[in-house]
Amino acid sequence: MSWFTNTFKTSIGKKLIMAVTGLSFICFLMAHLAGNLTLYGGENAFNSYVERLHTFGPVITLIELGLLFLIIMHILIGSVLFYQNILARPIKYKVYKSAGGRSLGSATMPYSGFIILAFIIFHLINFHFADKTNNTIFQIVAEAFANPLYIVIYIAAMIVLAIHISHAFWSLFQTIGVNHPKYMPLIRIAGIVISLIFGVGFGFLPVYVSLI
Repeated sequence: MSWFTNTFKTSIGKKLIMAVTGLSFICFLMAHLAGNLTLYGGENAFNSYVERLHTFGPVITLIELGLLFLIIMHILIGSVLFYQNILARPIKYKVYKSAGGRSLGSATMPYSGFIILAFIIFHLINFHFADKTNNTIFQIVAEAFANPLYIVIYIAAMIVLAIHISHAFWSLFQTIGVNHPKYMPLIRIAGIVISLIFGVGFGFLPVYVSLI
């Protein structure tokens, strides 16, 4: 494990781990969104999807533990990098420029990351760890989205997620060395498209469920 320790000690190594864990989360979000889209098929379709997931039993548990490990790594390393950046620049810039990839997403990455973490905890408590003894998962979702406050929180969190991913997507490619003038503009556009897909895809679900 010495290679991991040595990688972890360097700034480039930390950013590389952030890129790998970030890409893993993006892949998870794609799969999660695909599953959640079954909500448009109604109660039976969504419950059937959830039941199929449960048939994988131990595999799902391993995936959940893997995601937990990745998110802990992502948070810890992201916090360390954020702290190191503060130490490196004790005086804030007087002029903010968009050059070098600076954007709303890049300027708010640490803060949006902590907001997303808070929402994940909130989301797990309300759905994953909810009492399913007498209710199906669709009923739990429908009951949650019947609350206007939850809809507002959910949509706001998805906006923050979209902003976070809009920068994270192209940044991870830059970290792994894909930083060519020919490809980066396309990767930036792809990042914006993916962030919009997540923002709109997840964000519209509570509105739809509350209306049916």
